[in-house]
Amino acid sequence: MQITWLGHSAFRIEMGEAVVLIDPFLTGNSVFTGTVEAARERVTHIVLTHGHDDHLGDTPEIAKATGAQVVANFELCMWLQEVHGIENINPGNTGGTVDAGPFKITFVRADHSSGVRRDGQSVYFGNPLGVILTAEGQPTLYHMGDTDIFSDMALINELYQPEIGIVPIGDRFTMGARTAALACTRFFSFKTIIPCHYKTFPIIDQSADAFLQEMGSGAKVVRVPEPMVPFEA
Repeated sequence: MQITWLGHSAFRIEMGEAVVLIDPFLTGNSVFTGTVEAARERVTHIVLTHGHDDHLGDTPEIAKATGAQVVANFELCMWLQEVHGIENINPGNTGGTVDAGPFKITFVRADHSSGVRRDGQSVYFGNPLGVILTAEGQPTLYHMGDTDIFSDMALINELYQPEIGIVPIGDRFTMGARTAALACTRFFSFKTIIPCHYKTFPIIDQSADAFLQEMGSGAKVVRVPEPMVPFEA
């Protein structure tokens, strides 16, 4: 599995024939230094954790340009279909698993919100989610989305035993360093932890330093990614 951090919570995951973009917020993402055209190259799937603009991002444009399947909750899929004409959708919701062909996605709980403002009106996008990505011969990956800590993370670990954790650490809108470290060390046995949702905006944490400090001896499994630099996991 090859992983590239595109800044914020956006990731490109390559595994076999599947090329997956998770939360492709690229335009307006200060950490993203590439081009949308390069990031979407060979993309087969787009997976969304929720509908805030810094996660929905460039999804409509990328989906139209590539024909990639969009995997998200029901409300977000229906909105993309009805408003943007995206036909290749694969909707689900909390607790469910959908077959995306080369891999499966399970939707799990996230403590956050989901929606956008359009033309002075709020658009509701259903429940925010974390996603568990599983594929034969690949490590199980858990992208937490935007969330606080919650004790049912223990059940997520018991059920799916994720080996890779993509964890928001930036505070204000998600867990901060201390809480994210507690979530990782109390509830999971990750082989690789990838921090995200920091540095992008001035009002959230600007580095992973505090998270590494809070992780203590557990920091040895933390992989602080370089933007736009692929690595194997």
